[in-house]
Formats: sequence, structure tokens, C-alpha cells
Amino acid sequence: MRIIAVDWSGATRTAHRHIWLAEASPSGQLIRLECGRDRAELTNHVLNVPPNDLVVGFDFAFSFPAWFVQELGVSCAPDLWALVAEHAEQWLTTCEPPFWGRPGKPCPMQTRPRLRCTDASVPRTNGIAPKSVFQVGGAGAVGTGSLRGMPTLSALHNAGARIWPFTDHGWPLVLEIYPRLFTGPVRKSDATARAALLATRYPTLNNEMRRAAIDSEDAFDAALSALEMARHVDDLIALPPERDPVMKMEGRIWHPRWHNDRG
Repeated sequence: MRIIAVDWSGATRTAHRHIWLAEASPSGQLIRLECGRDRAELTNHVLNVPPNDLVVGFDFAFSFPAWFVQELGVSCAPDLWALVAEHAEQWLTTCEPPFWGRPGKPCPMQTRPRLRCTDASVPRTNGIAPKSVFQVGGAGAVGTGSLRGMPTLSALHNAGARIWPFTDHGWPLVLEIYPRLFTGPVRKSDATARAALLATRYPTLNNEMRRAAIDSEDAFDAALSALEMARHVDDLIALPPERDPVMKMEGRIWHPRWHNDRG
């Protein structure tokens, strides 16, 4: 089995500097840690990796709260991703409710959930939790990267991938991940803290890759995500079909204890 984790970016001009790909072997060794591809290039790269026994984790939201999906008039995730591919840039430009975060676009009053069930139910790390996919600007915003990531899901699905938990068959297996669940409470913005965690948890890590993960928080997230995914290969290859209709519409963040999440 090949295990790849991608630290994604929604940046317009600098995505190739912020998108990092890490690959780990099932034995828990980091095989590569690299950047330099923009979103289209990274998508093409993954599409050209032999799909059988390949698992890929992306750290962006794979869907929206169920009520918004229903408002868009789609009934399945592949139709949602195709719709997002068509409209994402317009949504980002206008930033009309329920989206927010652009200059002059504060968080709107909202009586319906801003978070998906999976966002609300994964474990907190020192109070840190996933943010709303509707937030497209500001600190920690995930909306822009997610809107610009869903077209990649559409391309992978069309090529035969299984996008868990939305579809039940195919390769590669594609998962939504949240790196904070793998890194723990380390202060990720601090290179010294990153170095200390790597030295403690992964003492045999290749020196060149160690340096890259110390120098870049994005590389750090990709590396730890791949290594922690590799520790749980048995779970990855046995992921069951999704029975909960809400989670089938909204998606799940995969992490080693996902079975304990609500839904």
C-alpha cells in the first residue's frame, strides 16, 4: 500500500510553495516530502500514480453542511463537486452569505449550522477545532482551499477513485484529513517546537525531510499526516460504507478514532 498526505492550499499565485506532498510506507518510513506543484499539477500527479492500493489524504473540507447542499439542489457528492468546480471562483469573488471572511464581508447572522457534523464531533486539541467551510478569509480559514479543492475530488472520482465516505468502491482511496488531529497540541508555528516533536516521535526520520518539516509548517503537517496514516493501515483498508445519510452528504474527517465521532 502507498500512503500519501497532501497539505493543500487555496492560494492564487503561491500555491506551489504551500502545497506539500508526503508519502509514507506502511512500515512507517517517510519516503518523500516535496512541494513545487500547483493545484492542477498536484491533481495530475495523483492521477498518474498507479491507483491500486493507494490512499491519499487531503486537508480540505470535502463538502458543506447538509442544508446548504440541499439548497444547491444536488443529491450526491459527485454532483456537488462538479457544481463547485463551475461556481467556486464566483462564490469566492462575491462572498455572499453563507460565505464570509473577505474584506467588508463579516460573518453573517445564521440560524443554520455553520459546521458540518464531522467538524463539530472530531476531538478538540487544546480547544482547537475545524473551522467552517463557509469562512473564506481570515486566520485559519479553510473555505477557499476547500472550494478550490473540490474540483480535484471531481477529477479523482471521474477517474475511478473511492472518495470516502461518499462512494463505496474504487481506487485510489481518498480521505479528508485534519492535520491537527495527528500533530497534537504542539505549537506548529514554532520551528523549535516542530523540531522537538520530530526528534521525540520520529527519531529515525531522514535528515533532509526532517529539515524540510522543521523549516515549513506546511511540510510538517504533510509529513505527520502521512506518518500517522501509515500507523493505521489496517483501519484504512477496512473503512466501511457509510450508513448515516447526513454523513454521506457532509463527509467525515478521517482520524484514528473516527469510530467514536458522532454520526
